[in-house]
Amino acid sequence: MIIREPNKATVNILGKDHSGPSGGHLACQGCGGALSLRMALKAIGNRCIFVIPACCMAVIDGPFPVSSLGVPLMHIAFGATAPTATGIKAGLTTQGDNETLVVAWAGDGATFDIGLGAVSAAADRNDDYLYVCYDNEAYMNTGIQQSGATPKAAWTTTTPNKKPKTSIKKDIISIMAAHRIPYIATASPSHPDDFLRKFQKAKEIKGFRFLHVFAPCPPGQRFEEKNTVKVARNAVESRVFPLLEIENGEKLTLTDIPDPIPIKEYLELQNRFAHFKNEDIEAFEKNIEKRWQELSEWNRKQT
Repeated sequence: MIIREPNKATVNILGKDHSGPSGGHLACQGCGGALSLRMALKAIGNRCIFVIPACCMAVIDGPFPVSSLGVPLMHIAFGATAPTATGIKAGLTTQGDNETLVVAWAGDGATFDIGLGAVSAAADRNDDYLYVCYDNEAYMNTGIQQSGATPKAAWTTTTPNKKPKTSIKKDIISIMAAHRIPYIATASPSHPDDFLRKFQKAKEIKGFRFLHVFAPCPPGQRFEEKNTVKVARNAVESRVFPLLEIENGEKLTLTDIPDPIPIKEYLELQNRFAHFKNEDIEAFEKNIEKRWQELSEWNRKQT
């Protein structure tokens, strides 16, 4: 367990002393997770404490004791993100601090899989903090292994083309909605106004809030670094990643209803889908259309 106070120490890195603000982060070029985190901090400000489990972001923010985030943060074990955030919030409350925002920032592996039970428990208690899942659809930091967020038949190192993943992506939004928590939203760095508004809204709500962020990964999803925002935008415009809000587990609002582009335009940018045949594309499209119709029907019931 590592607690970092940002920008308050001198550390020797590669034979040079570095002190004060970090000069940058350690993300891959075109990292959608780093872009999303920068936007999130822009929305919520620096009156916050981050909890980050084992994931890409635990490396990206820089070597101890310097952090590129510019806010206090705690590195924690893979499955302990949610209870650690709960404990930090309880400590702040005991001290009379009701203003500092606690943010759990975890990847899909720590959220969809390893930490799901703990996330569910925190949601069930309606613990008062913001949980953010930045989703790049695999365990990217440890070698691009499949996670519960990996799309059906997408390439990963543990689901090569000859042995594809057989299950569809886990529906984390419906799982969280079943807990009837105050606020759930999806966000994409390709839609910054929508992204910032949702983070600002979540900041002001009390209770457990869950934000699901689509964070394209160039090496893991196998696309050119320059296409990060385009991949994210195509995910929204093809309806692969719908932008929505759910309040109290009941009221669903689609915050963007695009005229859909062909699913193929989303798939063809990413070499993890390069082995798809026409029947694979059709099956992928069928699952996406089914989910969109379910969400649209839910949305219509609110109007």
